[in-house]
Amino acid sequence: MQFYNFDYVVIGSGIAGLLSALRLCKLGRVAVVTKKERYECSTNYAQGGIACVMTSDDSIQRHVEDTLDAGAGLCDEAVVRDIVTGGPAAIEELVRLGLKFAERSAEEGGGYDLGREGGHSKRRILHTGDITGREIERVLLERIAQEPAVVMMEHCMVIDLITTSWLGLDHENRCVGAYVLMQRTGQIAAVRAPVVVLATGGGGKTYLYTSNPDVATADGVALAWRAGAPIANMEFIQFHPTCLYHPAAKSFLVSEAIRGEGAELVNRDGESFMERYDPRGSLAPRDIVARAIDSEMKATGQPCVYLDIRHKGRTFLDSRFPNISSVCRQFGIDIAEQLIPVVPAAHYFCGGVKAEFDGRTAIPGFYAVGEASCTGLHGANRLASNSLLEGAVCAMRMAAHLEQSRVDPQAYRRIRLPDWTYDGAVPSDEGVVVEHNWNEVRQCMWDYVGIVRTNRRLDRAYRRIRNLRYEIREYYHDYLVTGDVLELRNIAAVAELIIRSAQLRHESRGLHYTLDYPELLPAPVNTVIEDPAGENIPRF
Repeated sequence: MQFYNFDYVVIGSGIAGLLSALRLCKLGRVAVVTKKERYECSTNYAQGGIACVMTSDDSIQRHVEDTLDAGAGLCDEAVVRDIVTGGPAAIEELVRLGLKFAERSAEEGGGYDLGREGGHSKRRILHTGDITGREIERVLLERIAQEPAVVMMEHCMVIDLITTSWLGLDHENRCVGAYVLMQRTGQIAAVRAPVVVLATGGGGKTYLYTSNPDVATADGVALAWRAGAPIANMEFIQFHPTCLYHPAAKSFLVSEAIRGEGAELVNRDGESFMERYDPRGSLAPRDIVARAIDSEMKATGQPCVYLDIRHKGRTFLDSRFPNISSVCRQFGIDIAEQLIPVVPAAHYFCGGVKAEFDGRTAIPGFYAVGEASCTGLHGANRLASNSLLEGAVCAMRMAAHLEQSRVDPQAYRRIRLPDWTYDGAVPSDEGVVVEHNWNEVRQCMWDYVGIVRTNRRLDRAYRRIRNLRYEIREYYHDYLVTGDVLELRNIAAVAELIIRSAQLRHESRGLHYTLDYPELLPAPVNTVIEDPAGENIPRF
């Protein structure tokens, strides 16, 4: 068995993970563990941009108010203010690293070409056309490649975190590393470090229809829960209102920025309908828009609604949205001449590992940043383009905290990590079971724990997911570990967390809407699940 020693281990290679690694490598050796290629992450698919106050007619206070309004009373205002205030410094850091945001021409007055998205009262979205995430990923990976203190561990998937409590050591519980499946060889390695940073993103693949890439299987939240970290607000799953509706499109997102530039949501007859649901029309926050589309589809029996941006003309659309224009053309849709068919799909987790603004969790040595964390920024609903902002600002603040409170790695390298034991596990000849259970989890979540919920639907979902988890646990123990099995184990665990959290919230707030409790409770309260529910039984 292989053992690796590092000063810091970062799990995930999106904006939060790579910025964390770039800062932490100034303090020591860093391993970035990523389960596919280094660029395969949700950041790479982000289209819209980064929300940040950049003009004199905007203000930090306005951005804070917009975020609080979208968050439906559940945001932590102090955290919101800290992250919004930290935005300009994060943008400056990205520019210093080589990112070039789109700018206006001299005739237009120069400066950044700021977009506007739903819920924002001002134009404040910095972008690089409609491939902002791809450019961020490219720039950060190029800089990572220049850092000899950073080791990229591709095609490596974390099985479980290792804590001193699990090891039976008689002192304060602390995270000291992780067991990792080296997917190319099937071997399992132990990676030891006094600091582990979780930056694994979200878990849209928990649902049947999602805008997320295939890697988004909520691994980080499942890892943290099995290690005993509190998990908060998992009932708040943001369904992006506008994913392309086409049988071959799979999970292509039509960015909210397209509505910010004037696209209207219409029915098949070309009639606008959003004004019936909210005075802000197509620029209402995502939870309102997604519920409105869901309602329209159910009322009309139609499989989708449409975006209409034909009035902007081909020249503008090909310039501002080259990627969306190109992909739609591949599916036979000319957005300058035709309506764009769209449907809601699971998009973003507003809940996650309960963490401070600087990434600290309840387990010393274990930090969580980005979408896998729940800091209080998003509350019950995320404001558009605040996600990349949070990933960047919190990664920088986490690294600053660790610089102030350095840990001596030598004290933890003396801790013996036991070899992984296989307990008679054999190669599986029943791969169909994994595929079947995978599909059943996702179908169950889509049918019963979607945009509109009821107590009965949640009860049905809970019973089904619990039964599936027993089956998955047996399979996990009987057969050799594979990436597919680990992902299935994780989405099933997180599905249960989502259901349990939804059952605990007896109101409709933000992204959690239930027909049994349509009103708001007087005082907003976070949903926190602290017990690992017997899950802290990793097999070694």
